[in-house]
Amino acid sequence: MLKNYFRVALRNFWRNKAFALINIFGLSIGISAALVIFLIVEYDFSFDHFERDGARIYRLAMDYTSDNGEISHWGDVCIPMGPAIQKEITGLELVAPFRTWDENPKVTIPTSGGKQPLVFKNQKDQIFADARYFNLIRYTWLSGTIKTSLNEPYQVVLTETNARKYYPGLSSTDIVGKTIVFDDTIHAVITGVVKNIESNTDFNFGTFVSRSTLETSRLKPGCWELWGCTNSADQLFVRLTPGMTPSRLVPLLNQVYKRHNPPGSNDHSSIAIDLQPLSDLHFDTVYGSSFDNNRSAHKPTLYGLLAIAAFLLLLACINFINLTTAQASERAKEIGIRKTLGGQRNQLIFQFLSETFLLTVISTLLSLGFAPLLLKAFADFIPPGLHFSLTAQSLVIPFLAVLIMTVCLLSGFYPALVMSAYQPISMLRNQVSGKNAGTRSAWFRKSLTVSQFVIAQFFIIATLLVAKQIDYLMNKDLGFKKEAILYFGINSNQSRTKKLVLLNKLRAIPGIAMISQASDPPATGGVWTSGMDYKNGKKEIHEEPQIKIGDTNYFPLFGLHLLAGTNITQSDTLNSIIINETMSRNLGFSDVHQAIGKQMDWNGPKPIVGVVADFHPQSLHRPIGPLVIGNGTNSADIFNIALPSQRAGSAAWSATISKVERAFKEVYPEDDFDYTFTDETIAKFYTSEKNTERLLYWATGLVVFISCLGLLGLVIFVTNQRTKEIGIRKVIGASITQIVILISRDFAKLVGLAILIAVPLAWWASNAWLKNFAYQTSLSWWVFAAGGGTLLLLALVILCLRTLKAAMVNPVESLRTE
Repeated sequence: MLKNYFRVALRNFWRNKAFALINIFGLSIGISAALVIFLIVEYDFSFDHFERDGARIYRLAMDYTSDNGEISHWGDVCIPMGPAIQKEITGLELVAPFRTWDENPKVTIPTSGGKQPLVFKNQKDQIFADARYFNLIRYTWLSGTIKTSLNEPYQVVLTETNARKYYPGLSSTDIVGKTIVFDDTIHAVITGVVKNIESNTDFNFGTFVSRSTLETSRLKPGCWELWGCTNSADQLFVRLTPGMTPSRLVPLLNQVYKRHNPPGSNDHSSIAIDLQPLSDLHFDTVYGSSFDNNRSAHKPTLYGLLAIAAFLLLLACINFINLTTAQASERAKEIGIRKTLGGQRNQLIFQFLSETFLLTVISTLLSLGFAPLLLKAFADFIPPGLHFSLTAQSLVIPFLAVLIMTVCLLSGFYPALVMSAYQPISMLRNQVSGKNAGTRSAWFRKSLTVSQFVIAQFFIIATLLVAKQIDYLMNKDLGFKKEAILYFGINSNQSRTKKLVLLNKLRAIPGIAMISQASDPPATGGVWTSGMDYKNGKKEIHEEPQIKIGDTNYFPLFGLHLLAGTNITQSDTLNSIIINETMSRNLGFSDVHQAIGKQMDWNGPKPIVGVVADFHPQSLHRPIGPLVIGNGTNSADIFNIALPSQRAGSAAWSATISKVERAFKEVYPEDDFDYTFTDETIAKFYTSEKNTERLLYWATGLVVFISCLGLLGLVIFVTNQRTKEIGIRKVIGASITQIVILISRDFAKLVGLAILIAVPLAWWASNAWLKNFAYQTSLSWWVFAAGGGTLLLLALVILCLRTLKAAMVNPVESLRTE
């Protein structure tokens, strides 16, 4: 019986090849897109689930509220917080601090027999930790033990991957006892090797230096014992005892912090300690990336991807339902004969569902070929650790099985019910007409067609608006010059003399327009903040501004505009500052000139010598906050170089950059020369938006393509049904244009109705999305007009081409059977 069902299904597909191909291609596109999206979403949601006590693990974070109500979020706490809560709070099973090594040190492996040592530059997976870290994140030990491997200063534990990289050919046991050198100054002994975490995790460190090494080396942070100092490198995780809840623990944490670091009597700012669950770490958008080398996911984007997959599958299912119910009249006699010969309704339903199942399986097999192509198309968007494999990824086959059954039921159940319900006498008398606009099926098809084009219109408008916002972000005046400026950093541990030598060499290069030493350019991804106080005689105002250090050339090189005062003076040490407009207002000055000469308490009094016009130090997602620029080239390890204004990548620029690299290598022969253009750094702020734009381009193209496929199928069916009517109209004098307009009119009305429904929905969604930006483009009318016009034009092209073909048929051929 089952074999017969599939044989009939294949015969039906062959008789209606055009409709079968439309359904297959529509479903295969939807299924392949759903498969790729499933792989992305499943990958990101699988992070950090390997820890069996993960539900009780939290990271300590801080929320700072300034005097004027501005809130900043930090994913770190001061170093003394760890020992204090371990001593003063019950309900903590484990307190595990560690510190990331943000300088990306050079690793040297000594060799024997007079051979050159192995050198590995810019290592990015180093942290300072102790046994508490390994009790928090459990590893499998290949050699060494948790209790002894990181107890003493200058001990190191490696992951299996780093052990193989640094000591190829040696076993984990033989590696123990070997010496490893960091930045030519820190000699340590390897005391253990652990297996890499095989699950997806944010804890992808490879080298663990004993935390006690910090206290006995030059690496000891200046704020090791200070409660008012934080650094994003310092991370503090806790594991709660069973029964303890975050709601009970957070007040206790804040009590400890305020007891050791009480606010000043006139300080109206506040700091609150909070707990971030381990499960939120990979999706963090509030406290920033926990570890610089990690990729963070964005939950709204993942949910948006799921919505896109659902829409694509829905559109493909709508196509199937529309075309199947439209063809019902052509199968009426078949159904009537089956029922007359004793066929039961449930047998007919199973027949039609088996046809749908077979078509869905064919589409799924075809989608397996499309999936790798889509993965390549989204290579920049897809996580680097994600690959498509039917055998290696255990959830792919179950997902496809569930998807096939879901699509089969969505697509086939309604048509099966409709066609199996026809009465045999009516069908054998040919009284079932798929073209009757008054029937319930016709209205249902029209509703589905409108729904298709509402979705398509929504995607078109969303794509246009995202492109408009990105163009606005990339071209908005940021308050400083960003073109034709490159920058590079030097190792902060190098001597001041070498910096001066390099500076003099760079000044001798004729292709350089200007050079400035600074802590960083005006806009970068990292943020350095520090607490400052100002006493106006009545009250003390506390601010946590963003800090930048620059020399005298910093302002003219970047085109920063001074509103009052003078430029900072050249100095090795920090002895004067310039504040921005926002900081001036926060301090209570109605006129920027009033700030000149005032003193800010920042590790001693610092005079305000100028006020700079506000500029954007971060992405346009955030409003401009208080900012201070100080002098002091001892803290300036970034060289900013302005090139003559000309076409990027020109021969003159290339020659100049080569000379800069040569000068750098002459002073720092063992370091890598790595430079970045300022405008490229700014462009990286909007990587997520660019990925969204690219995703929308593809999604919109697929949505419109599937919708147009469905429209084409319906137009083909309608023109086939009305072939004789078209012939009669031509015989009695109707022109081709009149016939095209007659047939296209009803479909054009449906598309127009879809546009009217989609525009307000798109406006609402666009307005909500733009709220993610502190600075946003306008919702221009032309975006909605262009979106509606594009969709209407595509629909009219399809309608006209197909109806024109039907209208140009010789009426003699159309009426031959009459």
